[in-house]
Amino acid sequence: MTVIAETQAPWPARDHLRITGVRTVVTAPEGVNLVVVRVDTNDPGLYGLGCATFHQRFAAVVATVEEHLAPLLIGRHPADISDIGRMLHYSGYWRGGPTESSALSGVDMALWDIAGKRAGMPVYELLGGRLRGAVPVYIHASGATVEETLSQALQFRRQGYRHIRLQTGQPGVGSYGAPGTTDAYPNAPYPDGWSVDHYLASTPELFAAARERLGDDVELLHDVHSRLTPKQAVVLARALEPYRLFFLEDVVAPEHYDRLPEVRAASPVPIAVGELTATMADAARLVTSGGVDLLRCHISAIGGLTPGRKLADLCELSGVQTAWHAPADVSPIGAAANLALDLTSPAFGIQEGHVYPEQVHEIFGGTPVIAAGYATASESPGWGVDLDEKAAASFPPVFHGHERWTARVRRPDGAVEAP
Repeated sequence: MTVIAETQAPWPARDHLRITGVRTVVTAPEGVNLVVVRVDTNDPGLYGLGCATFHQRFAAVVATVEEHLAPLLIGRHPADISDIGRMLHYSGYWRGGPTESSALSGVDMALWDIAGKRAGMPVYELLGGRLRGAVPVYIHASGATVEETLSQALQFRRQGYRHIRLQTGQPGVGSYGAPGTTDAYPNAPYPDGWSVDHYLASTPELFAAARERLGDDVELLHDVHSRLTPKQAVVLARALEPYRLFFLEDVVAPEHYDRLPEVRAASPVPIAVGELTATMADAARLVTSGGVDLLRCHISAIGGLTPGRKLADLCELSGVQTAWHAPADVSPIGAAANLALDLTSPAFGIQEGHVYPEQVHEIFGGTPVIAAGYATASESPGWGVDLDEKAAASFPPVFHGHERWTARVRRPDGAVEAP
């Protein structure tokens, strides 16, 4: 075990527990690359797992963890979570960005997992214990047509879900969250293009039909996926006012987050933003600037549980709610971290839900389960989630699947659009 003296804590540890190894495991059981960081110790059988998932650039995260961060951790006491996180954050000099933040997240979560295992408690008890017995989640209903979307939404409603996100297919292959159609604009420079005008006209029609079919006792949500100008975002929000959305998500691209306060001020529906932030500071500015009603960070992309907890506290003090990001590109370990914050924070608003298929449960023992609109956390120490590396190896990482889609997300005139 090679120890870099300069990276060790300047205070004596109270026992002989030390980090002996740090490595990554990448697996893609749903065709989405999940990056897991494993931190080993000199206590036999004591290790921690963290989510460092950056699906599109997973190889860069792996290199960051194994080549740059791991050597700095050898010999450290795993209880020094805050000091280790700050040391690693500053070690690269140029700070931030999704690659570094994802790598830091994996380490941070793994150290919290070790802390829970050492204490014999789930991580949420280390954070102060439960404020709620289970976590309400929202689920995604989508289809090529409004009828298909609402049929799926009705099925979810019968299963007990009270919060449902609705997405319906649009002309063009760039439709988000639902199937698109090819050759939608045959006379245009790009026949497979996506039209913002069509989107702005058809989305209110979807929610008018949804209120008629689903009634008033279900909360409805929608994801714009960052494709509108600030003015278009206000137009859409006002058009959706009669349908009382729980939130409207990612209305503008990150490049225009400075305009969110004026969009939120003009919007009659709550605004949810944050999954594309890559540092705690960027996420905090969404809250302190008055730009969001619900903060939707991807915890695995902002540095892990430690910054997530700070953001939850900031939200509580600012009257903002949390709605952490959790689609298929959050591992079950990341989902467990979300639930630890959800269970313990007064700022909780809603949790995005993803029902993992059987192969994910086979790889990740203890994967959080969603039923009847609620997610439940494991009561086992740490995250309560383990990793079967042999099963994980059966689903090797995939390259360029997302990129092949994003390259085709264009307007009918051929201009590249935000994916």
